[in-house]
Amino acid sequence: MASAVLKVAAAGFSRCSRAAILRGHSTTAPLRRGVPGSLWKLGKLNHIAIAVPDMEKATALYRDVLGATVSEKVPLPEHGVYTVFVELGNTKLELLHPLGEKSPISGFLQKNKSGGMHHICIEVDDITAAVADLKSKNIRTLSAEPQIGAHGKPVMFLHPKDCDGVLVELEEA
Repeated sequence: MASAVLKVAAAGFSRCSRAAILRGHSTTAPLRRGVPGSLWKLGKLNHIAIAVPDMEKATALYRDVLGATVSEKVPLPEHGVYTVFVELGNTKLELLHPLGEKSPISGFLQKNKSGGMHHICIEVDDITAAVADLKSKNIRTLSAEPQIGAHGKPVMFLHPKDCDGVLVELEEA
């Protein structure tokens, strides 16, 4: 009887209003942000990394044509890359260029001659807890332990096959 009265009362409202009324009486748990019962939280987008075949040309595009503030080119031999960060206000772009013969960016550029998006980086508040939790959920990582990344903070890369085809870097905030 009560549901019939609710249906009749809701008939005069728009579809969105009707959905809101019915949802208000739902017995399901409310939606939550974050991982329930988790000891870590996903934070903001830190950067989007772009592999570039010509670092000077890419840097000039963002600095001289688009007017962005860019960092100096920094070699990171332990990661096999040169990096330049492009400041965007709400996030950054990380330009990546190969450094050395064993650079992971070399393989990417062999498949993508013009370059392209390489990975996204999302901050977490506790990298150790995040990695342990994700491994327990069968998300593969590209290294056994977090490494120190370009910002001097611990990072971990998640396997793209476990992340809908996207290489995800987690960085401790």
